[in-house]
Amino acid sequence: MPKQVPALPGIEPGSLPFSRVVEANGFVFLAGQVGDRPGGEGPVPGGIEPETRAMLDNVERLLRAVGLGLASVVKATVYLRDFDEFAAMNAVYREYFPVEPPTRATVGVTRLASDYRVEIEVVAAR
Repeated sequence: MPKQVPALPGIEPGSLPFSRVVEANGFVFLAGQVGDRPGGEGPVPGGIEPETRAMLDNVERLLRAVGLGLASVVKATVYLRDFDEFAAMNAVYREYFPVEPPTRATVGVTRLASDYRVEIEVVAAR
């Protein structure tokens, strides 16, 4: 039975109609994460590299809040607005998953919310 994780320390609940983290059958599912500015006022400035870093920092923070880390990630899906930025995104991604990275799909999209360049959703195993 899926279990929503209702309160995460230091993480404000969102006003959107979805759960940020759900746990089911030994897996932890994170909703799509973006590289937002503190306070959620849109993407961090500077392009794809800082945005990817902020996005993965958000993933790591959510995982830590439920007692896991990036090493627990078994599946990632990356949504990329401009495939010309794939190499730059991938270089930052490799910093966060340097050995035995999770399986991953990278999907090109025409638009992400609030003009973000990149979004990721992950599944982690407990």
